[in-house]
Amino acid sequence: MRFLTTNFLTTKSITQSRIILAAGIAGVLGAILAASSQASPPPQVKNVKIDYQRDIAPLFQTRCYSCHGPTQLTNGLRLDVKAAAMAGGVSGPSIKPGNSAESRLIQLVSGTGKIAMPPVGPRLSEEQVGLLRAWIDEGASWPETELPAQAGTPAKSAHWAFQPVRRPDPPSVRKGPWVRNPIDAFVLSRLESEGIDPSPEADRYTLIRRLSLDLTGTPPTPHEISDFIQDNRPSSYERLVDRLLASSHYGEKWARHWLDLARYADSDGYETDQLRPYAWRYRDWVIDALNRNLPYDQFTIEQLAGDLLPDATVEQKLATGFNRNTLSNREGGADPEEYRVEQIVDRTSTVGTVWLGMTVGCARCHNHKYDPISQKEFYQLYAFFNNADEINIAAPTPGELGQYLRERPEYDKKRREILCNLEKQLAPQQTAWEKKTLEAVTAPGKDYRWDRQWELLGLIWEGGKGGGQLEGRFIIETEPAKRTETQKERMFEYFLRQGELIDPPRFKELNIKDVVKKLDDLENASTRLTQAPTFFENPHPRTSYVHLRGDFRSKGIDVEPALPAVFDSPQWDKKPSRLTFARWLVSKQNPLAARVAVNRLWQELFGAGIVLTSEDFGTHGARPTHPELLDWLASEYMDGGWDTKQMIRLIVTSATYRQSSRIRKELEVRDPANTLLARQSRVRLPAELIRDSSLAVSGLLSDTVGGPSVHPPQPESVTKQAFETPWVESTGPDRYRRGLYIWLQRTAPYAQLINFDAPDPVRTCSRRERSDTPLQALNLLNDPVFFEAAQSLAMRILSEKNGGTADRIRYGFELCTSRPPDSDEIQRLTLYFNRQRASLKSEPDAVPAMFPNRVDGTDPVDAAAWTGLSSVLLNLDEFITRE
Repeated sequence: MRFLTTNFLTTKSITQSRIILAAGIAGVLGAILAASSQASPPPQVKNVKIDYQRDIAPLFQTRCYSCHGPTQLTNGLRLDVKAAAMAGGVSGPSIKPGNSAESRLIQLVSGTGKIAMPPVGPRLSEEQVGLLRAWIDEGASWPETELPAQAGTPAKSAHWAFQPVRRPDPPSVRKGPWVRNPIDAFVLSRLESEGIDPSPEADRYTLIRRLSLDLTGTPPTPHEISDFIQDNRPSSYERLVDRLLASSHYGEKWARHWLDLARYADSDGYETDQLRPYAWRYRDWVIDALNRNLPYDQFTIEQLAGDLLPDATVEQKLATGFNRNTLSNREGGADPEEYRVEQIVDRTSTVGTVWLGMTVGCARCHNHKYDPISQKEFYQLYAFFNNADEINIAAPTPGELGQYLRERPEYDKKRREILCNLEKQLAPQQTAWEKKTLEAVTAPGKDYRWDRQWELLGLIWEGGKGGGQLEGRFIIETEPAKRTETQKERMFEYFLRQGELIDPPRFKELNIKDVVKKLDDLENASTRLTQAPTFFENPHPRTSYVHLRGDFRSKGIDVEPALPAVFDSPQWDKKPSRLTFARWLVSKQNPLAARVAVNRLWQELFGAGIVLTSEDFGTHGARPTHPELLDWLASEYMDGGWDTKQMIRLIVTSATYRQSSRIRKELEVRDPANTLLARQSRVRLPAELIRDSSLAVSGLLSDTVGGPSVHPPQPESVTKQAFETPWVESTGPDRYRRGLYIWLQRTAPYAQLINFDAPDPVRTCSRRERSDTPLQALNLLNDPVFFEAAQSLAMRILSEKNGGTADRIRYGFELCTSRPPDSDEIQRLTLYFNRQRASLKSEPDAVPAMFPNRVDGTDPVDAAAWTGLSSVLLNLDEFITRE
């Protein structure tokens, strides 16, 4: 009845509603005007020199833009453009340069009257209002801001991120002895301007744990801790850094962040979410490239265009697996061209985020609302990737190739015997079949039977014979005389499997079904080379168009590959290729790539980037907290040959990185978010590192590097979400591999990782969210992996440490937190252990549930009690936190 009443409102009631609404608006405006005259004195002016980009713009962005930004102009007031802000809204100017006391903006945000702004969320602090007052009293200095570029206009922007990278000199500071390298000079200069002291250096227990987690992803061992604590050499810290950077586990830890950016997964996505059994070959390439410190410029070029390098190696082609991490729809009835276009759009958007720190994908359907990227320019970037297609290549792992080559002569002999001149006998039928299938490719819909042949062509090849519909289309469109021997073999084998439709009697006469079975048996009995998903350039050029409203069926003007006008485009001698574009990305002509890259390194080591929005350096993103430091790091990275390990070493050996993470009272008030870097940040570990740390301290973690993905235990209710994809639990060491290697099914990702904020691999992720939920604690207590880790940690404590309860508690605590416990902590844990043991003694039936596997020479009650204590240690906030 409620909806009926709404639908049958009378004209009179509508009119009354409008009157009431108008009265309400008038009342609000009146109250605002009244508040201006009735307000109490606002907070005092802050006595510091104000920088608009550093102090004021972030306030406007985070607290004002939602109502007074580019998409919404409440009361006609816009605060993201200087001219509009100074003009004010419907009530007149809100900022009076030189007179904060008479500025309506101050009267409203101070909250001293009847109306307070912002209307929702926490009020501005006195510190923030003081900054606004000081800025206005100084004249409200504000650099000119451009509106987003309009279609067809050159888009030279004054925005900081599009300016050339400059190398500023490190500033002079008063507390010179604190400075260990130029990073510290920039940080300390800012702190001194704010009248804040840096924090003291963290203790050595904290330092080794911090470094181990940041560089290799697991806590240090007791032996490593002891060696570092006792090493009194002046260079002991730097020696520790060098050892960790040289570890093969460094590549594993840092690969996880890159795979977030690459949107890596082991399945296609969409409803059927089919498997990608060889996706891991790209993951292995990333780990290896990071471990051997492949320079970031070459790391970039090989992933985007390794196949186009002169005499490209298998490894360089394998790197192009970056481009294969898009979603892929191989379901029956899906339009191959529609989803090919979706993949190219995703690749274009991903490259924009990963290397430019820009949300270029927002310009797919229209000009970007905030940044100087037009829709045409989006499709010019799209054109760099539009002529590339997918292919699986043989990428043998160590040990495979020798056996394969030894078997190959016998394999070829048996294959010839099976086929026995069938190519010649079926040549007319194959020619007719290819013609009909090609018609289905170029003009689908005329005959369902042949459309289905085309769909099956991609499905079967993707399963192991090639690279899917795109490779199939490439081969079938290639004249038979121009095909390679491998291409001829693949096409003929597929014809044998699916070509019966063209001439059933002839297929029956030659007993083709038996031939196919023999070929399958031969294949299954032979050594197979591991495949790898890669990219290749199609020799048949495609024309790229602007897609009107983002619809690939609505073609606008055609476009050539080109850079957006906001960048100084180089003078290319010929039509630029994907390789040309990749090389430009990591050239000094691009002002963004180095800034974006070093900002992400900083983010991984401090919990937040110098630019908080590491995925968005555009006009709607956050401004750098230390712009001179960001540019110095970017120039240092480029001038140093894009040496990633050296850049990480520079950061972690700074005094800034080595500070204590303890929050001082002063900083709670003045810098709660730690943007000034007066301390190190305290952050919860990423999902994979929580699991890996539990396995490491319990002695279960497998140290094998690389290889196929694994399937540790997870709830059946989760695995059932995947479309007809059974989750066969791994056994032995594979059950305890690093989280990096867990099979990532897009429609049913590993529950523990998602619970701790692992990203959805549907799109690129530059920074993970960090949540804090009760479900996470339940996960740590009850997940089979963590329970097994608690059992194993209990046995490790009992077997490796002799002595009394307190000695063993001390040892277990040190394993988990990398520091010795204090007396209060030992007392509390001892009390818990004694209660746990007494409870288990009184209820012996509960012992098998805590420790089901009896161990010779160990009291089951003791083992179960130590399992309970180990579970507590693995649930400590300190255990899952990097100080």
